[in-house]
Amino acid sequence: MIKSLGSVLEVKEKIKSLYEKQVEVTLNLGRNKFISFCGKLSGVYPALFTVEPIDKSFKGKTSYSYAEYMCGKVKVKEDKQLKAT
Repeated sequence: MIKSLGSVLEVKEKIKSLYEKQVEVTLNLGRNKFISFCGKLSGVYPALFTVEPIDKSFKGKTSYSYAEYMCGKVKVKEDKQLKAT
């Protein structure tokens, strides 16, 4: 089941508050497959947001729509461990 995490405006404000901060991104690829990586939220746009991975060899997708976040396919949280180091 797809779960909604609030309105689009609330989600945009939450993502905007993480702009230029170190974040941890978890992607749900389906069939119990997950990928996690750390990076910097580098862009916030009207329809999507972008994350620049710290590991330059990361070959995955780095731009996500707010709908993907609202449906739970993408989870973004501030990475306080990277901030401390």
